[in-house]
Amino acid sequence: MEKQGVIYILTNPSFPEYVKIGYADDIDKRLQQLNRSECIPFAFRVYATYEVNSRLSDLKIHSIIDKLNPNLRSIENFNGHKRVREFYAMSAEDAYSILEAIAEIHGCSDKLKLATMSEDDKAAEETAEEIATETQEKAENFSFSKCQIPVGAILEFGNDPTITCTVVDDRMVEYNGKKMYLTGLAKQLLGKRTGVAGPRYFKYNGDWLNDIRHKIEK
Repeated sequence: MEKQGVIYILTNPSFPEYVKIGYADDIDKRLQQLNRSECIPFAFRVYATYEVNSRLSDLKIHSIIDKLNPNLRSIENFNGHKRVREFYAMSAEDAYSILEAIAEIHGCSDKLKLATMSEDDKAAEETAEEIATETQEKAENFSFSKCQIPVGAILEFGNDPTITCTVVDDRMVEYNGKKMYLTGLAKQLLGKRTGVAGPRYFKYNGDWLNDIRHKIEK
């Protein structure tokens, strides 16, 4: 009898735009192998597992995903060799939906398990998001002083003017007693993890921050 294994969905705060989908006879051992590397800032963690009996089930899952959208898979050419990885450009929620549909079709929904995020995992995710947010803010070259917006200024969230935050230094604001980057706050309010530029979503004295910046830069 073949050893029962799992198809897994792994996430990593180091690259939140991707999930890793594969198969392992022993998921704990697989995690140990992946997390030995010192080249990745944060560790992989299990988002969900689906118990199966075939060691090749991950290949079948990859085939299904590739047929749904061949552009999701991480594929590159390096030194003349094609590298096809188990990484997919999708959210963990979308990846879970695929396994959920497969489990329902096979009448095995009880074999699909969503992992519970530990406090350490939550802290690591928040740290990674803060680092990404800071990097994004710097890349956008945005600062309140350059826009002639003083500390203590009140900013309005464009989607809902009743939501406001206060400028506390050149790059950060305070919202509900918490100091954070503008992009991080925008992500929180919009319920998004990536693809958000904070200055696009806030106003100062009725003007969008991005418009203020562009006028000054001209």
